[in-house]
Amino acid sequence: MKTIWHNLKEVLINTFDYLGLAWWVEIITQNPRCTYYFGPFLNSSEAKLSSTGYIEDLEVEGAQGIAVNVKRCKPNTLTIADDLGEKIDRKVQPAFGGQILS
Repeated sequence: MKTIWHNLKEVLINTFDYLGLAWWVEIITQNPRCTYYFGPFLNSSEAKLSSTGYIEDLEVEGAQGIAVNVKRCKPNTLTIADDLGEKIDRKVQPAFGGQILS
């Protein structure tokens, strides 16, 4: 039953993302000056819950001045490195690899 729900949830998330209705975690760091987008999520609660892991990962990497926003959006680029004047398009990897939310 979890597999069916997981598959249905994935279809819903992809549909919401396509329509610009999915929830994303936007994290802006002051040092380095970057904007990161993590998602998509079906609802704001899941996005907020996941944001903790993303923040911890950035802190371990030495990021400072971290601001977090959870919002509905459809980012074109997942990482914007302002310090380098470049946009880095990367695939988002879950903070907790292999974890299946039920």
